[in-house]
This record gives sequence, structure tokens and C-alpha cells, in this order.
Amino acid sequence: MSKLSQKKAPIYEALERFRRMRVVPFDVPGHKHGRGNPELVQLLGEKCVGIDVNSMKPLDNLCHPVSIIREAEELAAEAFGASHAFLIVGGATSAVQAMILSCCKKNDKIILPRNVHRSALNSLVLCGAQPIYVKPDVKPSLGISLGMKVSQVEQVIQKNLDAVAVLVNHPTYYGICSDLRRIVKLAHAHGMKVLVDEAHGTHFYFSENLPISAMEAGADMSSISMHKSGGSLTQSSLLLIGNGMKEGYVRQIINLNQTTSGSYLLLSSLDISRRNLVLRGKESFQKVIALAEYARDEINKIGGYYAFSRELINGSSVYDFDTTKLSVHTLELGLAGIEVYDILRDEYDIQIEFGDIGNVLAYLSIGDRRQEVERLVSALSEVKRRYQKDKAGMLTQEYIDPHVITTPQESFYAEKEAVPLKQAAGRVCSEFVMCYPPGIPILAPGEAVTQEILDYIVYAKGKGCSMTGPEDSDIRFLNVLKGVTSSA
Repeated sequence: MSKLSQKKAPIYEALERFRRMRVVPFDVPGHKHGRGNPELVQLLGEKCVGIDVNSMKPLDNLCHPVSIIREAEELAAEAFGASHAFLIVGGATSAVQAMILSCCKKNDKIILPRNVHRSALNSLVLCGAQPIYVKPDVKPSLGISLGMKVSQVEQVIQKNLDAVAVLVNHPTYYGICSDLRRIVKLAHAHGMKVLVDEAHGTHFYFSENLPISAMEAGADMSSISMHKSGGSLTQSSLLLIGNGMKEGYVRQIINLNQTTSGSYLLLSSLDISRRNLVLRGKESFQKVIALAEYARDEINKIGGYYAFSRELINGSSVYDFDTTKLSVHTLELGLAGIEVYDILRDEYDIQIEFGDIGNVLAYLSIGDRRQEVERLVSALSEVKRRYQKDKAGMLTQEYIDPHVITTPQESFYAEKEAVPLKQAAGRVCSEFVMCYPPGIPILAPGEAVTQEILDYIVYAKGKGCSMTGPEDSDIRFLNVLKGVTSSA
């Protein structure tokens, strides 16, 4: 039996008590329970704006919690099997940054796959650490990067015994998992911390039929996007730590860049969602797994699409697979994933998570029902009938192996110049270029610009991918290191 009562939601309960007190506010926020902004009340409702309040003694303080927020953290830690849990209001981006900044300083080496979220590489810009990339295998028929083989990680560790940490995606956006338990054991044997970007793996903690969770695998830190599969409000996340990390120091790191005005709407949503997952998560995620399996079967019956799953497991680069992920390959229809993404939204009023050049991802979680899935399957069938074309000339490769010239920090802050995109080959990039979502950089600061990469950017842009990162929002120009070529 739990030593803590997981039926409690201390932040939510404190807000309910506060709301009944009818306190006269002479503090921020300035809308004063919505009275100063009637349109905001009309949009969000009186109850919502009424509990959009500032930190005060009865409601604790996110920067230094001692009462209800502290209790909510302890409940979350127990629920996720962590030594401690931090409530994060800046999304998993803030949690990933806190992980890396807690372990890495300038010139430290960190081992990681290149297909990480931009938040990880942003962290290297901030702290000055040096990325050591594990080149992931690619599934040629799908054009996507896979997980890290243990043998690949071991090889990189042996060449970089002075590295301080290994970062693992678990799972990838497509649902692919590496052998996390063995990677943790390997890294720890060489005195390295293991950091896990578990943004898409909240549900792993509440099912026996899904891949192992980071905390169960013995990882030192994990970032959890509770607002993804966990059901909390957008931008709310958790940072979990194991016994090998110092809670006080990690909180200091978090407080370097997390707001001092933590939203109680986000904090209470984390509190309520943790309770919901503990009480109902196992049953809920079993239904999600079944719904995803049903969807895969129906989509694969259409023909042309390939909704992939556990058949990809090979014991190495695909050690396990998250069966809640409805990832669908589209190229056999002569359609890029982003084209299917746009058609579903514009023609069928269906918003899916993302489309890249070869795949789409429909994100299924605890709020989905069978009727919506049937609507998606029906729409995909119509998309095939109406838009299928010859696939000749379609790009198939999602991952391009980078050539690192300088560290992200050195190149991001170096003297730079803007050159026309088509003339950037042979130069060293000093900014990010990525499709968002999923937010995995095509180019990062310090990497060589090749013609293959430029062709990919032009192709993805032409297909309708939302390109972000560069200073020039139209991506007609690219910032590169001034006077430096990639062969220098």
C-alpha cells in the first residue's frame, strides 16, 4: 500500500479552498480574477481565471516549494518510481535543458543520437558542451532513423571515455525504443549519467504491455511530457531524477531558466493528471493500445499505406516498440507525409500530430474514441482514392548524417554572415533549420552544409513542411560562419 495517498491532489485542493475564500486581490495577475478582461472570462470561464493566481503562502512557491507543491512533487515521484519529481511549466523543453545543464558544463562531452529534439541541442548552445553523436541505423523502406544499438553506444563510449553523460530518446517520435536497460548499465559502468528524453513515454509508467520506463531502467534523469499522453494541460511536464542526482542542485538548475511565476492552471493540471493516471492509467492505456492496434489493422487493409508496429523489432536498433503510436508510411501512394497531413486537415477537418516527407503520426491517447479513429481510417481511404499518384522522384530519406565542425555554442555565437540558401554548400551553419513538428534539426549550429542537406530543405519546404529555426523566416538565406568553409 502506498505510503502517500495517491487519491490526493494537493494543489487542486488548495486552489479550491482558495476560491471559496473570496480573497480580495491586490497582487498579480492584473486581470483580478477576470474582472479587468471580460473577453478572457468569456473564453476561459470564471472558474478558470479565478484560479489563475500568483504564488502566496497558502499556495506555496514553485521555485522553493515547502508545502502543497512539495507534496505534489512527492506524490508524482512515487507514482513514477523516481527519487524526486519536479513540476515543470515550460514543457519538456525546459526539462531536457535542466537534465543537460545539471550534468554538463563547457567542453564536457555528451553522447547522444543526432535525431534529438531541438531542446537538447539548444542546451548545448547554452552550456558549451560538445556533442558526440551515435549514428543511428536507418530503415530504408521507411526512411526513418531507428534507435541506438548497444554496440554503437559502447563503441562511442570507448572512444570518448571522458564523456560525462549519455542521452537517449525513449521512445522516438515514431515509437521506436533502444535497449535502455543495457545502455544504462553500460554508461554507469563508465561513470556516465544517463539522461532520457521520455517526452513521448508518459504511458510507459502505467502499463505492463509497453516498453520499460526510464526510471525502471535505472536512468539518472528523465523528462516527461505529461501534456502529451498524460492528459495534462499543454506546456506542463515533469522532470524525474534517480538516487544518483542531488535534488537541491537540480532545482537550482531548473530555477536558472524556469519562470518565477509558475501557472497554477498548469501545476494543478499536473497534479490532477498524475492522480488520474495512478487511479485509471493502467486500464486507460490498455484501451489506447487496443485502439491503436485496431487502427493499424484497418489502415493496412486500405493498401498503399503501411502502419508499422512491433514487426520492426530486431533486438538491436529497434529493441522495442510503443504500440500506442500510430505511425503510417505514405510514400507508396506518391504522397509525402506532410501532404497527407495537409489534406486531412484542409479537406477532412482531421488534425494529426505531424507529417514529414514519408510518414504521418496520429497521436492516440486517453481521450480518443473508436468513432474518431473510424473517421480517420475512412478519410485515409478517400485520400488514397482521390490523391494517389506515381511515387517517382519522391525523397525517401528522413535522416542525413551530420558532419560536425565546431560545437553548437562556438558556432552559434561566432561572427556570421547570411548567404543565399542555394550558395551555402561547403559552409558551416551557425543556426538551426528544422521541420516542426517533430522539431529534430536538419541542420544545427556547427555542422557542415552539404548539397544533400540543401536539397532536402528545398524539397521539404516545397512539400509544405513548416520550417523553423533560421533568422530568415522565409529561409531564402542561411547564417554561416564568416570566412569559414566546412573543409577548413
